[in-house]
Amino acid sequence: MLATLVREPFHEHGWIYEEKYDGYRILAYKEGKRVTLMSRNAIDRTDRFPHIAEAIRKLRHVNLLLDGEVAVFDRKGVSRFQLLQKGSGEAVYAVFDCLYLEGHDLRSEQLNKRRGAMEDSIGSNKILMRSRILHANGLESYKIAKRKGYEGVVAKDFASPYVEGRSRHWLKIKVHQEDEFIIVGFTDPAGSRKHFGALLLGAYRDGKLYYAGKVGTGFDDKTLVSLHEKLRPLIRKGSDVIGAPRDAGIHYVEPRQVAQISYQEWTADNKLRQPVFLGLRDDKKPREVKLPEM
Repeated sequence: MLATLVREPFHEHGWIYEEKYDGYRILAYKEGKRVTLMSRNAIDRTDRFPHIAEAIRKLRHVNLLLDGEVAVFDRKGVSRFQLLQKGSGEAVYAVFDCLYLEGHDLRSEQLNKRRGAMEDSIGSNKILMRSRILHANGLESYKIAKRKGYEGVVAKDFASPYVEGRSRHWLKIKVHQEDEFIIVGFTDPAGSRKHFGALLLGAYRDGKLYYAGKVGTGFDDKTLVSLHEKLRPLIRKGSDVIGAPRDAGIHYVEPRQVAQISYQEWTADNKLRQPVFLGLRDDKKPREVKLPEM
């Protein structure tokens, strides 16, 4: 189940407001002693996070399916995607849902029952943490997230079932402006830089791919080399990206690579202001990358 991005905080009776984590979305399957950690696009992460798999293996239930986010927190308790990608610090599993428990499929149950099953199943554990509910009021939750520097808030209808795909029963509001964008091209390098100058970014809306601006910072020499190697085989003639520039020195690529980008804000013409490249995401499919709703 995926949350729809909205731009403004809100309060709605009967909803809960959780901290939004900046990490890898993971489904954790426990079948007896066998545990599998699976990403949204079916990448097996079990070997990458063996301590999380072991913590789940030790839970008392024989059959269990949990949903949550693997994250690494900085000294201030804020989750950071860069720390997770670089393997800096111990990753924890922030669990927010339980879909299956001891022979019972809970997906049609209301979230309040599923969350109760989740809390009961994982108990108190340093590696398996319950996702934090910030405040009963959505506007106050947003203020807390902003004050503490969290990535944002995920608002959830407490009466909603678990529905596969993107839904308006779950809404996300960003505080720290950071999101995924599709790499749709790159520019020629200038000055002393090698390999490429900037990446052109895009995202989908209503099935169409729109240009969202370009990012030219956040790269070290190693990243410039590895990204260029990944993008060169994807070069294509022309582009169907709506609003993309047609300047000389631009190379358009097949929209297959997804990048994590931080930015200051959206401009009036729906372009990113002051974007910074943070890393590639192999756990997100390009078609899942959407522009925020207006």
